[in-house]
Amino acid sequence: MIGNVVFSVNGPVVTVQNASDFKMLEMVYVGERRLIGEVIGITREKTTIQVYESTTGLAPGAPVLGTGAPLSATLGPGILSNIYDGIERPLPELMRMSGAMIDVGANLPSLDEEKQWQVTLCVREGETLEEGQIYAVCPETPLIEHRCMVPPGLRGKVVSAAGNGLYRVKDTVVLLEDEAGKRHELTLCQKWPIRTPRPIGKRLPITMPLITGQRVIDTLFPIAKGGTAAIPGGFGTGKTMTQHQLAKWCDADIIVYVGCGERGNEMTQVLEEFSELVDPKSGQPLTARTVLIANTSNMPVAAREASIYTGITLAEYYRDMGYHVAIMADSTSRWAEALREISGRLEEMPAEEGFPAYLPSRISQFYERAGMIRTLGGKDASISIIGAVSPQGADFSEPVTQNTKRFVRCFWALDKSLAYTRHYPAINWNDSYSEYADDLADWYAGHAGRSFLARRQELMGLLHEENKLMEIVKLIGSDVLPDDQKLIIETAKLVRTGFLQQNAYHPADTFVPLPKQLRMMEVILHLYHGARDAITGRGVQKHAVALSEILETGIFSRLTKMKYEIPNDRLELFDEYDAEVDQVLQAL
Repeated sequence: MIGNVVFSVNGPVVTVQNASDFKMLEMVYVGERRLIGEVIGITREKTTIQVYESTTGLAPGAPVLGTGAPLSATLGPGILSNIYDGIERPLPELMRMSGAMIDVGANLPSLDEEKQWQVTLCVREGETLEEGQIYAVCPETPLIEHRCMVPPGLRGKVVSAAGNGLYRVKDTVVLLEDEAGKRHELTLCQKWPIRTPRPIGKRLPITMPLITGQRVIDTLFPIAKGGTAAIPGGFGTGKTMTQHQLAKWCDADIIVYVGCGERGNEMTQVLEEFSELVDPKSGQPLTARTVLIANTSNMPVAAREASIYTGITLAEYYRDMGYHVAIMADSTSRWAEALREISGRLEEMPAEEGFPAYLPSRISQFYERAGMIRTLGGKDASISIIGAVSPQGADFSEPVTQNTKRFVRCFWALDKSLAYTRHYPAINWNDSYSEYADDLADWYAGHAGRSFLARRQELMGLLHEENKLMEIVKLIGSDVLPDDQKLIIETAKLVRTGFLQQNAYHPADTFVPLPKQLRMMEVILHLYHGARDAITGRGVQKHAVALSEILETGIFSRLTKMKYEIPNDRLELFDEYDAEVDQVLQAL
């Protein structure tokens, strides 16, 4: 392609002068080493290209070759249990080819094209297929059945269908003829542009929660299936740890974990942990339903910008099969920083803190790809997005946190002081919120018990009341408070240490089902109500009891241990705690 040569190189931004045969968002190959790039700007004089690999050694005059297609993800069996970089290159294969560091220009197919899959055909010759309809299935992992779907925008009659058997991803299994008489070969894989959301049949209302087994989330600040959540927090507050825990335990069918600009040691920890973990529901390795996109801080910055879109495209693909998918993006701040760097090199007018003016729209475009939907094939499925935000100095007023807050309905604010006191998860109950609680009320009433939301409300009321009382305590001390207010402070302390604080390494506490969460709330509130009656003289004692007498019994500290002492499948043991509370209060 004579004339299409590099004119200037500015980090990952490359320009070509007087080119007329490129299209916007077209994938191109730059230089002799065929670096992967994408057209991000076209004017009469020049074409601007964003290169997703290191441009070290690239010089003016190097050839630029167009592909005629947008930057796309390859979608097919073999994605799960794999590890990719930001532009969907398989990292295990790259390591075998070039060692620990990725060679520039290394371009391997995303899927293993030689591996054979045991395919079962779901259609016969003469059938009419619609977009999104499943025409073949194969066991991708012991946990997940891969469903090959007719690509969006395509419908027609089956001219021929192969028999069941072993096929590679690029083998044709169905021949489809559309209304215009054009024939299309359907293989086990398809491509899709990463920046374009995959089409859906219909958006559905939010009706069910994404159960995580983390009490502070499930009880106080629930996220719905198809919902969006942000985890903002300063350095060391546990963003990555919280996301790991959610990835391990949430009841999504498939997990997509995007490590976007994170440190290499953190990604190594993720990879090591996930390979050892066993899925609690099936007993299979957790990797059998997980795909990891590792784009560490030392990888090219432009690929960091693409990694988010690659991850959400993979998530949409499995959603279209009818699965509930959860995507963890860690961290969207690093992604925003990549946008800022590229914007600076493009000499665009900066907005607040140097971020580009289009930062809010890019964040909203990403989170808008979540939702509970009916697929083109008629199945109900969802994508839930949980994005970590890393504000510098834990300043929640910075642009990425504030703009994320605009577009998510669940906000889990991590608190540095809680993290430093080893309170895990360090989610501050005063700064966090969830707008899904009302949407999920019917589900909680039907599946967790009618009293669940009432108990939740009472617990949150105690925590808010404590927050107000502590302002007084800071000014004039706790001695001036009457016993009933001191009781609120003591009960809130029990809620914090005995309920909200959780041990990710304890077998009985790392994951807590909703029935156990309800019984824990009931026991704590049973003690609170009994102690309040005793203090006001309305209890069985028939006289007012001082709070100090109740505290001396050690019942409050006794209840903090119940989370460890009662296994998830022995909830009847909570009756013993109720009886113990009654016994202690009656003895006063």
